[in-house]
Amino acid sequence: MQEQYNPKEIETSIQQQWDTDSSFKVEVDESKEKFYCLSMFPYPSGRLHIGHVRNYTLGDVVSRYQRMQGKNVLQPMGWDAFGLPAENAAIKNNTAPAKWTYENIEYMKAQLKQLGFGYDWDRELATCRPEYYRWEQWFFTKLYEKGLVYKKMSTVNWDPVDQTVLANEQVIDGRGWRSGALVEQKEIPQWFIKITDYAQELLDDLDQLDEWPEQVKTMQRNWIGRSEGVEMTFGLVGRDDTFDIYTTRPDTLMGVTYVGIAAQHPLALEAAESNPALAAFIEECKNTKVAEADMATMDKKGVDTGLKAIHPLTGEEVPVFAANFVLMGYGSGAVMAVPAHDQRDYEFAAQYGLDVKAVIKPVDGESDISEQAYTERGVLFNSGEFDGLDFQGAVDAIASKLEGLGKGKKTINYRLRDWGVSRQRYWGTPIPMINLENGDVVPVPEDQLPVKLPEDVVMDGVTSPIKSDPEWAKTTYQGQDAFHETDTFDTFMESSWYYARYCCSNNEEMMLDPKEANYWLPVDQYIGGIEHAILHLLYSRFFHKLLRDAGLVESDEPFKKLLTQGMVLADAFYFEDDKGGKIWVSPLDVKVTRDEKGRISEAVTHDGQAVIYAGMSKMSKSKNNGIDPQVMVDKYGADTVRLFMMFAAPAEQTLEWQDSAVEGSLRFLKRVWKLAQEHVSQGSAGELDVASLTPKQKELRRELHKTIDKVSDDIGRRQTFNTAIAAVMELMNKLTKAPQKEAQDRALMQEALEAITRLLAPITPHICARIWQELGHAGNVEAADWPHADKAAMVEDSKLIIVQVNGKLRAKLTVAADAQQAEVEALALGDEQVSKHTEGKTVRKVIYVPGKLLNIVAN
Repeated sequence: MQEQYNPKEIETSIQQQWDTDSSFKVEVDESKEKFYCLSMFPYPSGRLHIGHVRNYTLGDVVSRYQRMQGKNVLQPMGWDAFGLPAENAAIKNNTAPAKWTYENIEYMKAQLKQLGFGYDWDRELATCRPEYYRWEQWFFTKLYEKGLVYKKMSTVNWDPVDQTVLANEQVIDGRGWRSGALVEQKEIPQWFIKITDYAQELLDDLDQLDEWPEQVKTMQRNWIGRSEGVEMTFGLVGRDDTFDIYTTRPDTLMGVTYVGIAAQHPLALEAAESNPALAAFIEECKNTKVAEADMATMDKKGVDTGLKAIHPLTGEEVPVFAANFVLMGYGSGAVMAVPAHDQRDYEFAAQYGLDVKAVIKPVDGESDISEQAYTERGVLFNSGEFDGLDFQGAVDAIASKLEGLGKGKKTINYRLRDWGVSRQRYWGTPIPMINLENGDVVPVPEDQLPVKLPEDVVMDGVTSPIKSDPEWAKTTYQGQDAFHETDTFDTFMESSWYYARYCCSNNEEMMLDPKEANYWLPVDQYIGGIEHAILHLLYSRFFHKLLRDAGLVESDEPFKKLLTQGMVLADAFYFEDDKGGKIWVSPLDVKVTRDEKGRISEAVTHDGQAVIYAGMSKMSKSKNNGIDPQVMVDKYGADTVRLFMMFAAPAEQTLEWQDSAVEGSLRFLKRVWKLAQEHVSQGSAGELDVASLTPKQKELRRELHKTIDKVSDDIGRRQTFNTAIAAVMELMNKLTKAPQKEAQDRALMQEALEAITRLLAPITPHICARIWQELGHAGNVEAADWPHADKAAMVEDSKLIIVQVNGKLRAKLTVAADAQQAEVEALALGDEQVSKHTEGKTVRKVIYVPGKLLNIVAN
């Protein structure tokens, strides 16, 4: 065994061995318990970042641990390859998105291999490959046939100069990212999938997910947003038509003083034909942001439509305002306004001089609505026959009254809206629909799938190549001229079912092979960032239920257990230029001096320029504080980077990147290597005779097996990887001081090193693979059993008892582990130091904590 630890040589050699042995290739094996571990797949941006490395190290540790439990472990990897960034990069680099994407995939794949992640590369997939998206297109046509897909007009971001639809991230301060033109809200036809048909099931099945973080489940519940309320009909003065509204506060119905409708509501559009002010307002609303955060803070504006609504119970006439806080995409596009009991309605009423009528008061007092709305539930007053009713009583009575009049009913509503899957950009899966000349739309026949996206294209930065090339869209249907849909899918479509395709990624005959899919699914452990808590995870759960209802899978949910890792922070440094602007400097280019508390007191670049320390922040290009993992691997080795990632912080928490801590991880691995090298250099060790161990040897072996027990629990159940590593480090401190001359000492060291090698193997697999071989094992540590704690070894023969007199330490006694209190008292009172402090005093009380503490109270 070489004397010095050489990570580069070891890691290259071990990785070649894994490739030769196909160590991580798996197949269905009904005789073994399966374990499917999956980390969210990356977008092929060109280089891995530290967030990737943390995510994938977590997944690899879990996978390797489960493999050592004897399970049949699937850990695949692929590429979330479609999307807008590839188009932007292609434009910037004067290339095609496909070429840019495939080159990035190859580079990033090499990086993943260099980090030693144990993936079954035979299952690799890229969502931009026709063999992948073919089945997505096929499934979409089946959903269409089942009535779960439809097309309707929907509002999008429209750049009037570039004449194109913009994604939200392309709208910067309300303007198009390329043209700088003010972005409009425009109605165009879009494809939707009926996720709302599954809203209640998506909500109910969250209760099945007892191994998901509560925070994530709460976020999904809020996004689905189930509410119970009343849907009611308002009439219109002088007209026969009516319109509907939905409210969760029907108890406030008697306080309605106006009605708000969206600028795009049919009533508003009709009234605008003879109302120039309203027409101008509607035009202005085309540029209104519709994100909830923006809606909450923007100025509330509106225009009186001139229409009067008829209150469904009182018959009272109230004005109808077009208002910018009402959206057509939510509910019916109309709301009843109760200024006394809704703050938004109150502010609007105050601005436009509208009536405020209080109808709810606290149970034990009066509501004060002189400055703001009273929004709590309470008791009704000023409400005619409903006076005195509490919230639930009022809801029931008012709903019953409306239903009796044929003007309303109780109903359940959801905040969730159907999933709009149309995108007007190029680099995505073509939507497999055909437009006929007579205006009908039909799905692409199965034998014509996939509808392939052309990859050899020129990007002009404005129009999608498949929209600007009329020849691409041309096709025929049953002998008639027809045109392919030129919109592409939202990339959430690809990422919503990739986990299932891994089960049979090379199957050319079907989307999913039920035998393989139902063997591997659901995913046992899913790992990814908290930023995906809502959309990706919700869409994946929905897609899985669609797959189930199509008979392709049997399970209800895609992911059994979820781990959301925290972000990675790094030091940020800058200096100011002549104009006071901040020039950010990479922390790799800065030397720092720290004070006695470890805080940075001075920072200079390598060429001596002083820089200002801006604290720790999320790694980002804007602050130039991203750490290139490639640089770290080249400098320290993959195992060191992996060890640091797992040790620096609990998985769910923020990790603070510090080079000094990375160096500490390297020092620890060198210590492990040195201990193993010194042991191996003395030749083979004999068998351990447990029965003849000395007390000191028993104590060391007890620590060894307590460590095995703790690490097994920390990794397997608690997933507190940092505390598992800390436990091994503590054991190493004891082992490095242990004698090595006697045969029993060497046999015990052999047992300890074999255990440590396996305990660390999931985290630092390369060094452990080499040490395992040097310890005399022909096979790979990957195939070795996880060490099991010897319960008998963990039983203590003796206990250290702290003896206090009146709360002050006076002695430490070693007693038999099963010693009773009377025996411990006698030994304590016979101790010279204890008797010295109790002499001439009366013992009033003896407090005994078995096996730990004896406190004598005497005066």
